Amino acid sequence: MPVLTYRDALNQALREEMQRDADVFLMGEEVGVYQGAYKVSRGLLDEFGPMRVVDTPITELGFAGVGVGAAMVGLRPVIEFMTWNFALLAIDQLVNSAAKMRYMSGGQVGVPAVFRGPGGSALQLGAQHSQAFESYYAHIPGLKVVTPATPADAKGLLKSSIRDDNPVVFIEGEMLYNTKGEVPEGEHLVPIGQADVKRSGGDVTVICHSKTVAIALKAAEQLAGEGIEAEVVDLRTIRPLDTETVLDSVARTHRCVVAEEGWPFAGVGAQVVDTIQREVFDELDAPVIRVTGADVPMPYNKFLERAAKVDPGEIVAAVNQVLYREAEA
Repeated sequence: MPVLTYRDALNQALREEMQRDADVFLMGEEVGVYQGAYKVSRGLLDEFGPMRVVDTPITELGFAGVGVGAAMVGLRPVIEFMTWNFALLAIDQLVNSAAKMRYMSGGQVGVPAVFRGPGGSALQLGAQHSQAFESYYAHIPGLKVVTPATPADAKGLLKSSIRDDNPVVFIEGEMLYNTKGEVPEGEHLVPIGQADVKRSGGDVTVICHSKTVAIALKAAEQLAGEGIEAEVVDLRTIRPLDTETVLDSVARTHRCVVAEEGWPFAGVGAQVVDTIQREVFDELDAPVIRVTGADVPMPYNKFLERAAKVDPGEIVAAVNQVLYREAEA
């Protein structure tokens, strides 16, 4: 199986879907001539031309609106934001137009559009460029929210998102573009709304998504050296949420830690914990613990930034706490 970077897996998904369906087109800032701010659209302009790979002005609200309109009349746009931080300027189109059009038209008008781009923090980009917005969009009925963690999932989930008849918020981890992994060739589809057990274990469940998956796997490896087998569950999609996989895992391990990059207040983890305590409370042998980014705007200073991010040590400490191993930690 070929080994690809996360960015090349996304590029492959775009190319394959544009070859398969002439209604699919890409638009956004620098997606054409510059080949994408993160080179995800490399080579697509040469292959498909400027009518299907469309460079836009720096007008997020405007080109998001064009994409919504195009989807309403039957096309399948992929709208790239240079970063989800900039997409705040387009949130009206996502929340008030894309998410509600099918409902407000009584099912007559859909918006089969994908809004994609990098999210979360990178390295020293400051508070305005280092925000994880999954919980913002997952709050909105009518939007699907996808957060792939691996190259294989990035390809399979993007292809599924492009084929979906509903608007999809597709948030790529900004620090994941250079990560590598095996990616199936050809028709590789990952269903939206299906979590994945990235590592099996019987002592504790660690639930995560996007960039925190790699961090959780490192923590699980460290814990294995101490005789603790952690099961790492990658949500992959935030909405719809695969509650069955989450609850099955927690019911087997009886302990759970939920890790995410975003802020703690009203975060994705809060929804996951609520689901667990409502559905399998009697299976728990300890309270569920959340591990999140610090509840502050992201610092620019690299040492403060590092302190504000989730790291494997925090997950290990949380696992020790739910296992009542604090004294051994």
